[in-house]
Amino acid sequence: MDLTVVAYVIYLLISIGLTIWVARTLSRNGRIFIADVLHGNEKLADAVNHLLVVGFYLVNIGFVTLYLRSADTIADARTLFEALSVKLGVVLLVLGVMHLGNVWVLNKMRRRGIMERRQTPPVAPQGWTAPAGPQGWTKPAGA
Repeated sequence: MDLTVVAYVIYLLISIGLTIWVARTLSRNGRIFIADVLHGNEKLADAVNHLLVVGFYLVNIGFVTLYLRSADTIADARTLFEALSVKLGVVLLVLGVMHLGNVWVLNKMRRRGIMERRQTPPVAPQGWTAPAGPQGWTKPAGA
C-alpha cells in the first residue's frame, strides 16, 4: 500500500478525533456562558449551543478535508511523520483560532449582557414627581 494513503488515513482519524474532542469541550463549557448571556433561558441556551457546535464541525471538518491533499510523495516513515506533523500542526492551529474566536464572541456577548443588566433599574418607576420651580420651590396647592 502506498504510504501517502496511510498518511491520509492517519491524518483524517487524528484530525476528526481532535475536532470532535474540541467541539465537545466547547459545548460542555460554553453552555454556561451562553445561559448567562441569555439570562438563564436554558432551552434557548441549548439551541444556540447546538447550532454553534454544528457550525464548528462544518468549518473544521471542511478545512480538514480540503487540506487533505499533499503534493509531496511519501516514500518512507520519516517523510510520513514529517507530512503528518505539518498537516496536524496546521489543523491544531485552526482549531485553536476557532476556539479563541468562540471564547471571544461568548465573552463579548456576556459583557454586553452584564452592561444591560447594570443599566436596568432594579425596581420599575412607581410614580411621577413634578419638577421644582426656578428657585428650587414648588407652588403650594391651590395657589
